Order: sequence, then structure tokens, then C-alpha cells
Amino acid sequence: MKYRNIPSELFISNRTKLAAMLPGDSIAILHAAEVPWRCADGSMHFIQNSDLFYLTGVDQEETVLILAPSHPDPAMREILFVRESSELIAIWEGHKLTKEEATEVSGIQHVRWTHEVEAVLRRLTREFPHICLNYNEYPRNTSPINYSRDDRFRQYYQELYPNHEYHRLAPLLYQLRAAKSQHEIDLLQTACDITKMGFERILKFLKPGVREYEVEAEYLHEFVRNGSRGFAYEPIIASGKNACCLHYLSNDQVCEDGDLLLLDVAAEYANYNADLTRTIPVNGKYTKRQREVYDALLRIFRLCIDELVVPGKHMKKEYHPEVARATEDELIGLGLLEKSVVEEERKQEDLPEEKRAYRKYFMHGVSHSLGLDVHDVTPTDGVFVENMCVTVEPGIYLPEEGFGVRIENDIIVRSGGNLDLMADIPIEADEIEEIMAQR
Repeated sequence: MKYRNIPSELFISNRTKLAAMLPGDSIAILHAAEVPWRCADGSMHFIQNSDLFYLTGVDQEETVLILAPSHPDPAMREILFVRESSELIAIWEGHKLTKEEATEVSGIQHVRWTHEVEAVLRRLTREFPHICLNYNEYPRNTSPINYSRDDRFRQYYQELYPNHEYHRLAPLLYQLRAAKSQHEIDLLQTACDITKMGFERILKFLKPGVREYEVEAEYLHEFVRNGSRGFAYEPIIASGKNACCLHYLSNDQVCEDGDLLLLDVAAEYANYNADLTRTIPVNGKYTKRQREVYDALLRIFRLCIDELVVPGKHMKKEYHPEVARATEDELIGLGLLEKSVVEEERKQEDLPEEKRAYRKYFMHGVSHSLGLDVHDVTPTDGVFVENMCVTVEPGIYLPEEGFGVRIENDIIVRSGGNLDLMADIPIEADEIEEIMAQR
């Protein structure tokens, strides 16, 4: 593995917490992700099922976890199944975990080969009336294409044993995964530290005439050489008016003198993801107007971290409207909104957010949870919780003026004051200009 060994106590603790939440007389079953195929016999890079990794730390395909916390036999309370290797597999695919290595990684004492899963399940299913199965219940998971091993197993098992009572694991895992342990915060910090290295490399590399994909290549070089597998998500490297396309992924245009370059790029580390956005001047110097917009956005950003993000606050119903009102004030100051229009809208309490005038310039959310998934699981009640990791990413987009600005850091939500995991990554306009002047 590229990343350092993660203490198995993290995964032991995660399983213990989940076991305490399971219905009595139940078993829980989770599967690894599959190696994604492109076409013909070509495959893409394997990325583990986040829930399975959270509970086991095993970063390998064909892995199954079964939990039966109330079983009278301790050997049956948690069983990990891993792929049995062979000399041929070792030659073609490399090393696979032995049973002893799987125990060392996960802390699970009872490890078997994956081909034994069915026999064990037949026994456990006869003994327990309640079955807990996993499903990706993320609100925006609407794709019929991603039909995972968990999905197929769920359908197969419910048809095979229709008289059992089935339960959802997702609400339990969403509750557990939202609050990050110190081990997880350390891994997120490492991802952020690697991201910093990439960004500082760009500050010393960027100049007029460089193509966006050259910037992408510089990032990837720095990420991989520091122990990351690469990008946490598809990088957005958007110069000039390209920044006004929120999910711009072409990264093929020339960075022109006088333009801003929006960089929404971050590294992953040990399956944990950073998420950083900076907007910098291609020639190393913000224009007067660019600086006005940048500083206005930075004030909104600081307000979010210092005052608005607090445990117990509802993200959609309370936090986002607060940020919207602050954005309206800044847009008035920038001459983009009429004060009278904003005041009239504020009197209309039932006016939907998407209908308000500020949405022309700021049309996305301010924060999302972050962790094993870039858009990580969120508590089902939608509120910030202690030790939750979230992004703070306000933006102002001005296609008529040919540029957009977004700033983003990752923070740990805490009642005593939020922890900014990216506090030492350059963000002030003066600091960015000073570093770029050293090119």
C-alpha cells in the first residue's frame, strides 16, 4: 500500500459501535466493491466500498464481512472473508492478503476464504430471523448503472429467504460515519497536506500560455510522489469564463494573461478525501475588480468558519439561508444586486431560495460532508454534528465579466471552535501574489 498502516483499533471501534446499534437476533452482511471494467478486457482502478473499508480497513476486492453480535459462539460474531490467492493470481495480479494479514489490518480474529461465504450464511440464516443489508442511500444516487455486489446480493437473498425480516444498514452507518474519530481526522489531514503541496507547486508553475491540462499534470505528479493514488475527484481546472461552469472537466484551454484560474483539485489518501478550491491570477496579479470579488468572497468564507458552522444547526434550513443573506450583502456592495430588490425579497418569507436574485451569481450549496466519499454521508436529520468533516465553499460567478471565484477549505465541526484542516494553505490574495512573484 502507498499509505501508512492504519491502526486496527479504528476498525474494531467502528464495528463495535455498529454492533451495538443492530437489532437483536440479527446478522449484518456487507460486500466489497468490484473492479470496474471499461471495455474488452480492460479494467479501471479499484476503489473500495466505503462502508466495508470503514468497518474493516481491507482494501481488496472479493471481500465480505458478516456480523452476528449476539451469536453464542464468539467465533461466529464477526467473520471476514477474503479472496484466496494462488501462485497464478500472484503472478498476474500481485499479492493478496493472507488470513493473518487480514486479521492484522482489520482486527478480526476469524478470517475465512470468500468461497466459504454461502455455507456460513446458510447456517446463520437458520439461526437469526433479522437480516441487515447494505444499500447506497445517498440522496443523489439515482444512477441505474451502478448495480453493485451489495445490490445483487440484496435481491438474491430476499428472494431466497422471503420470510425473514430485513433491515437497512445505511441509516446506522450514516449516523456513525458522520462524526470522525481522531484516526480519521489524521488521515483527512494527510490528504489535505498532500493537497497543499500540489497547490503550492502550481503557484510557482502557472504563467500565461500554459494549458489547463498542464496544470492538471503538475498536480498529479505532486500528489502521487507524496503517497496519494491521485485525485480525490475529477479535477476542475477552469480558466477565465470556464470557471462559470460548475463542473467544468475539459481542462484543455489556454490560461490567458489577465484571467483568473479556478482550481477545484484535491488529493485522496488511504481512501479519505480532501476537497480544495482556490482561484488565482494567471499572471500572478489580481485586477482591481477581481480583487474586489475575491475579498468579498473571502469575507463570506471566514464568516462561515468562524460563526455560522456550529454543531446542532440544520444545514439546509438554517445554515444555507444565513450564508445566502451574507452573500446578498456582498453582492450589493459589488454593485451586482440592487438593495431595494434584496430588501423586498427578504420580506417574502415563503420565497424559495432558488427564486432569489442572488442565485444568478451563487447557485450551489455552501457545504457538504467529506470523508471516505467526497460527498460523504450526512446525518439523516441534516444537522452539523460534533467532529463532522465538512467543506466550506462559497462562490461568485460573473460570466458577463469573464470570470468566477470560489474558495474552499475542509473543516472539522467543533463546539469550541472549528478546526480548519487547510488553515496553512495560502488563501489571502496578498499571500498568493507574493508566492507567485517568486516564480
